Amino acid sequence: MEKNKYSKHVTSDPTQPAAQAMLHAIGLTKEDLKKPQVGIVSMGWEGNPCNMHLNAIAKEIKKGVDRKELIPLIFHTIGVSDGISMGTDGMRFSLPSRDIIADSIETVASAQWYDAIVTVVGCDKNMPGAMMALGRLNRPGIVFYGGTIAPGCHKEKDLTIISTFEALGENIAGNMSDEDLSDIIFKACPGPGACGGMFTANTMASAIEGMGMSLPYNSSNPAVSDDKGAESDRVGRAINYLLDHDIKPRDIVTRSSMINAMRLITVLGGSTNAVLHMIAIAKAFDVEFTIDDIQKISDETPFLADLKPSGKYVMQDLHDVGGIPAVMKMMLEHGLIDGSCMTVTGKTIADNLAEVDTLSKDQKVMYPIDEPLKKSGHLQILKGNLAAEGSVAKITGKEGLFFEGTAQIFNSERETNEAIKAQKIKAGSVIVIRYSGPQGAPGMPEMLKPTGLIMGAGLGDKVALITDGRFSGGTHGFVVGHVTPEAYRGGLIGLLEDGDVIRIDVENNSIEALLSDELIASRKEKWSRPDDNVKGFLRKYRYTVSSASDGCVTDEF
Repeated sequence: MEKNKYSKHVTSDPTQPAAQAMLHAIGLTKEDLKKPQVGIVSMGWEGNPCNMHLNAIAKEIKKGVDRKELIPLIFHTIGVSDGISMGTDGMRFSLPSRDIIADSIETVASAQWYDAIVTVVGCDKNMPGAMMALGRLNRPGIVFYGGTIAPGCHKEKDLTIISTFEALGENIAGNMSDEDLSDIIFKACPGPGACGGMFTANTMASAIEGMGMSLPYNSSNPAVSDDKGAESDRVGRAINYLLDHDIKPRDIVTRSSMINAMRLITVLGGSTNAVLHMIAIAKAFDVEFTIDDIQKISDETPFLADLKPSGKYVMQDLHDVGGIPAVMKMMLEHGLIDGSCMTVTGKTIADNLAEVDTLSKDQKVMYPIDEPLKKSGHLQILKGNLAAEGSVAKITGKEGLFFEGTAQIFNSERETNEAIKAQKIKAGSVIVIRYSGPQGAPGMPEMLKPTGLIMGAGLGDKVALITDGRFSGGTHGFVVGHVTPEAYRGGLIGLLEDGDVIRIDVENNSIEALLSDELIASRKEKWSRPDDNVKGFLRKYRYTVSSASDGCVTDEF
């Protein structure tokens, strides 16, 4: 098997002397030029706990790859901290960063002719961005997740980053002291690792393990642990095996493995962001997978995990009782996943799980399949005149299944946050945040701050919130996002007025504004698109991005 079938274009071609001279300048010998080259792309940077440790992990992975007589070469791509940018205009750059990550990995690997890729990922957009690149490249590859953060603690209560937003809401409502708020802020994030609940980072890391594109236990091994260190040492052996046997990402990621991953997300109660990320990943792999598939999977799959944001536990707790492999083993035993799918170990899922212990007998993180938290999945695709092309609700069973109320309209998240702080939100309202979609914002920012403030203010069971933007994986409450068509594209959400009655019926998967067709048509005639006042990268994103129901991809224009 020719393991250097890509790098040979620059290392062995006698008409490429400049390439060989430059590779010699970085320390490669004549013998080295015959070896396969493995690009190790780190999304490490100092400004975010999710990513602060990734460069060190990349160096450890490099050592293991080097021991296999391969040539490991580290390069880097960007990251955006959702937690830091949340609630500000900076959040508009978060989702677009996914596509920059995918494009930059594809660019470097293609231009430099790397034979294999290891992606070292941390925060939310890193994982789907890496997967999109691997799908396009289709060269042997592994995703390595830097792991979850340890929980913070205040007054014997576990904390996550979401605790800070909810604490702010409680403080504004007069139910928490300034001192307690300050303590929670400075205790919530005790060190390296991605946000600790079943938020988007842990959701997508779990999904990628469920797809077979990371080593077993990768998604649940904590960032600060001996297990994570031992795992980084195994990457060299695994990538060498993939090269030896020419096992490529498209041999691993199929429709069946995508369904496996989506079932795992459903069992775990994962983030609404998984909907647009899974669709985007499927497109990169040329796999047919739509929001209707997601609804079907949700209808057939129970919700079992008592994990934050709606539950009690964090990812480290799941690690302690067996981790994601133990959950997958339970699912395999009950026919919820296809064990014949290939993985980056060179073995099938069933083969990998045969060596795995079952969930601890006394554990409380996962409910039994025959006694679920909810018999069907928490992710629900709602359609109706307000979302003709779809929207996404996260319904864990605690929010109720029906909400009807009068609209309070806001044309930005900032306006909404100011209204919540000023205690202008009325019980029984449907809060509408619009012009926050992929084109409208542009960038489709997450709405964690308003939902956190709502929960902290004690309004979580008294209002609903809908938006053409999206929600953090840490969001909970009666919320509906990804409303499509978005306001900027002339969707009905952009025509709503204060006082309009909105009905959300999860049992029937519908979301409707109770307006006559004639009134809607009249408002449509008067509507005009807001001025295009953005510049630079976000302007390019606005004119290339697809809708949320289509994955917010930027390569279909």
